[in-house]
Amino acid sequence: MGKPFKVWKDVYLVGGAELSDLYDCSVYLVDADDLVLIDSGAGKSFDKLLANIRNLGFDPKKLKAIIATHAHIDHIGSLLRFQEAFGLQIIAHEIDARPIEEGTGVGAEAYGVAYLPCRVDIKIQGSERSLQIGNYELKIIHIPGHTPGSIAVYVDMDKRRILFGQDVHGPYDREWGADPAKAKLSLQKLIDLRADILCEGHFGIYQPATAVERYIRGHLESL
Repeated sequence: MGKPFKVWKDVYLVGGAELSDLYDCSVYLVDADDLVLIDSGAGKSFDKLLANIRNLGFDPKKLKAIIATHAHIDHIGSLLRFQEAFGLQIIAHEIDARPIEEGTGVGAEAYGVAYLPCRVDIKIQGSERSLQIGNYELKIIHIPGHTPGSIAVYVDMDKRRILFGQDVHGPYDREWGADPAKAKLSLQKLIDLRADILCEGHFGIYQPATAVERYIRGHLESL
């Protein structure tokens, strides 16, 4: 497996198919003095994620929150273990908070893993919310389409805008609860942010801004 690495300044990639477990989404760490994770993988890689965080020189005891971008098993599988181990807060949009808390419709059966439901501590309402965590203001926007309660996160850091767009690629299949019409609006919303760096949910990190727009627009035009 590969090694965790710095994306930009205080942003790191700590998990994913090549870093922690084949089923994991890309798991990102933001060092805001307090530590924040974007998503948590599919559930089998908790120990590996901790090892990757430590290998970067960070103390997992400083973890304060996980932002769950949407309620699919490959993004939420380890939420409960992190919550129980570190007492951190789970943050998600109120629409996807229900499957996270109830364990229904998260797709665990497709991955052959068991999902353990957990409490969502901060439920994002509406289209946008700002959260001050440590040194950074994280801005959370509602981007329905992949799931009804999908969210993206962006942060301005040292003259760069980093966007955790997560599953920009979809899929946008209605049988998984997707809505292609809403996805079109959401992808345009992501383009309008003019991010310098896109941290995608499975398929890499894109920069500079021209590459970010090209990647997102490619999926928008395919809908």
